[in-house]
Amino acid sequence: MGRFSFLPTEIEGVFIVEPAAFADARGYFMETYNEKDFFDAGITARFVQDNQSSSSRGVLRGLHFQRQHPQAKLVRVISGEVFDVAVDIRPGSPTYGKWVGVTLSAQNRRQFFIPRGFAHGFLVLSEQAEFVYKCDEFYHPEDEGGILWSDPSIAIEWPLPEGVEPILSNKDEGFDRLAIL
Repeated sequence: MGRFSFLPTEIEGVFIVEPAAFADARGYFMETYNEKDFFDAGITARFVQDNQSSSSRGVLRGLHFQRQHPQAKLVRVISGEVFDVAVDIRPGSPTYGKWVGVTLSAQNRRQFFIPRGFAHGFLVLSEQAEFVYKCDEFYHPEDEGGILWSDPSIAIEWPLPEGVEPILSNKDEGFDRLAIL
């Protein structure tokens, strides 16, 4: 096995990335990014910014995107577990408005590559989660947009227990539906 496995999803350009971990009695070692391996797999994003967040169980962040400065992202969890989602918002795309999700955890070590032109969000499933991600464009707060997490036209199947509402920021609660954008 190589250093990475790149698993395609139902939406072209979105990949689940599985890094090879080399373990022994001391623990493990793995590469989390290697530009040559990613370029060879067709992922040509050049990352310019790394971010990290910490959130507790039930926190839902998203669905975020930048309008004029879209970002490709390579996301992973270094502690805990989240359900991560990408929504295709590329005008004219055959999968416009479709979503794909994956569970990311410190234990499964999976990563999720999300190309430019997608809204992104995640729901924390564990008591606490540390979420880290690379972006290929700088963050521009004045350019940020968002889609309501519960937009029925997208119908994301968030793994929330019945009757439980996620914990949202005021900004995330106020986002519009995709059809209004």
